[in-house]
Amino acid sequence: MIDHWALAVLSRGLWQGGRVPANTAELVDLLNLQPVDERSFRGHHPQTLMQRTYGGQVLAQALTAAYGTVSRERVVHSLHAYFVRPGSASADIDYRVQNSRDGKTFSSRRVVAYQGYEELFSMSCSFHAPEPGLDHGDPAPERVPAPEDCPTLVEVMDARFGVHPIWHEWDVLEVRFAGDSGPGGVIASGAHRAHMRVWVRTEARLPDDIRVHQAILAYLSDLTLLSVSTVPHEVAFMSNRLQTASIDHVMWFHRRFMADEWLLYDMISPSASHALGFASGRLFQGGRMVASCAQEGLIRPVAGGSC
Repeated sequence: MIDHWALAVLSRGLWQGGRVPANTAELVDLLNLQPVDERSFRGHHPQTLMQRTYGGQVLAQALTAAYGTVSRERVVHSLHAYFVRPGSASADIDYRVQNSRDGKTFSSRRVVAYQGYEELFSMSCSFHAPEPGLDHGDPAPERVPAPEDCPTLVEVMDARFGVHPIWHEWDVLEVRFAGDSGPGGVIASGAHRAHMRVWVRTEARLPDDIRVHQAILAYLSDLTLLSVSTVPHEVAFMSNRLQTASIDHVMWFHRRFMADEWLLYDMISPSASHALGFASGRLFQGGRMVASCAQEGLIRPVAGGSC
């Protein structure tokens, strides 16, 4: 999730510059964890404009740590994660993996992330050796503009909130805004009052390894999901009228995909209440649903803020 408090850092002139992944190779390098022992790993933290750790980074590194303890024929099919407290953007993250079970076709792992002695994050995930079985899936949405006909996320953010360096934190991803159900939006607010779509892929080719592609999908899945919960409301997600934070994140990986080819991310928010927004998303590629995710997050109104 985008850290709106970084806007305050910009406005106060506190950012001294930093380096986030500038290309796909550097993004993949974030997944090169340092082994501490056979079940503990250390993840590098890039320099960043944000005061808090980007949730997608923790998801991707935690999944990579879990993969470091699982046999290669098994691939993740689901993960359930909680963001316990905000991580510091100035310190690396330690990941400790617990082997819950290795069965005949499934493996279960639990990963806990720490900075120092403080727990930041926990995740349970399940791995499965793919096998033949029943197969069906929802079709991709129709009448969605092609990626090349959609503005970039940076162009949309510049137009809505003004030009800021923070929008370029994710330039390693190509993100195209395909519309929402807000006032003047291209998606009719029929079945879903809160609805948004983006196209997304990495800016260059990834290694031919399903584990890398799944970790990158986890990385990008947290970028826009919670923001759909504010679409029907007269408050901008990135304004200082809201305090926002990811609380949990769930993903299901249904089919193989390529994170370096266009994915359609179709997101809705069925409910928001008590300062919590709930959102779910479906990811499509080649007309087939390849993954699903869901998230609940804090969207707390802040008194005295402006749009």
